[in-house]
Amino acid sequence: MTKKVLVIDDNLHMRENIAEILELANYDVTTAINGKEGVLKAQQSKPDVIVCDIMMPELDGYGVLYLLSKNPETSSIPFIFLTAKAEMNDLRKGMNLGADDYLTKPFEETDLLNAIEARIKRNDIFKAIEGTSPENLSSFFDEAKGTEALEKLSDSQKTKVYAKKEMIYLEGNYPHALYYISKGKVKVYKTNEDGKELIVGIYGKGDFIGYLPLLKDCEYQDSAMALEKATINVIAKIGFNELVNKNKDVSMKFIKMLSGNVMEVESELLKYAYNTVRKRVADSLVKLSNKYKTENVELFAISREDLSNMVGTAPESVIRVLSEFKTDKLIETQGRRIKVLDIEKLKKVEY
Repeated sequence: MTKKVLVIDDNLHMRENIAEILELANYDVTTAINGKEGVLKAQQSKPDVIVCDIMMPELDGYGVLYLLSKNPETSSIPFIFLTAKAEMNDLRKGMNLGADDYLTKPFEETDLLNAIEARIKRNDIFKAIEGTSPENLSSFFDEAKGTEALEKLSDSQKTKVYAKKEMIYLEGNYPHALYYISKGKVKVYKTNEDGKELIVGIYGKGDFIGYLPLLKDCEYQDSAMALEKATINVIAKIGFNELVNKNKDVSMKFIKMLSGNVMEVESELLKYAYNTVRKRVADSLVKLSNKYKTENVELFAISREDLSNMVGTAPESVIRVLSEFKTDKLIETQGRRIKVLDIEKLKKVEY
């Protein structure tokens, strides 16, 4: 498939020259005469890479990158700056904003083509990490290596099958691996001084767990246990650290995952503080239903104790609320298994 490149430059000669070079290299090229037009065209066409001048009137290249980075649909598009200035502070500012590469005018045609090809290739590899199959995961780690230091990364991977209720890692222990769930469900939970659990997340196919302690180089702050038989890819710590430290794309991926995780935890804490038990049970059922539906599972199994640990209340309270939801035709139950009948009404539960 032909790759799309958006060129943003207020200089007509430079813009047309770059477009001609890229078209001769079989890229589908779109151009914009200023930053504002560039933002609009990026949002409309979703190019595979953006080449953007820095010094432009109205909205400069930094502003373009900032606006696109705030839009989830354009934030991951590789971004290459063009500038006639070679000062290090300009380079540093662009990279701090999230630019992927930086070309100083004048540049050789091969420099431009090599930069674009490298960015597109890395972005394609980067997307593989979000695939849900072990094949995609393996492909990602194989291709993302790129340096001699990471040649042994593939060898450090292994697949392990965990039985139901088997521990994957334990709070307080020091991490030795990154875990990628290719099949099954895993609960991640914290334990207080009295041994009471609070489940902070239910994870399934396509999810990474245990990456925060690896990034922070600290002990696990929570524990992980298989809720059901689970197949998990185990990536050795040394390979993960080398990949993150030597590959900007990978490090940015995990930074985004980390920031999303922090925001999710903050949101959950607010819910525990202000929402009723009934509302918290409804929210947990919606979350579980959405998680299992990605695997076409409508009737999901979870113990009342685990559900109460997700909600942050006593099992008796959860059982009472589930009974009310059954009476209201919002759910049906078969032993430990639950089926959500009306997810929209569950989302609207308040009291």
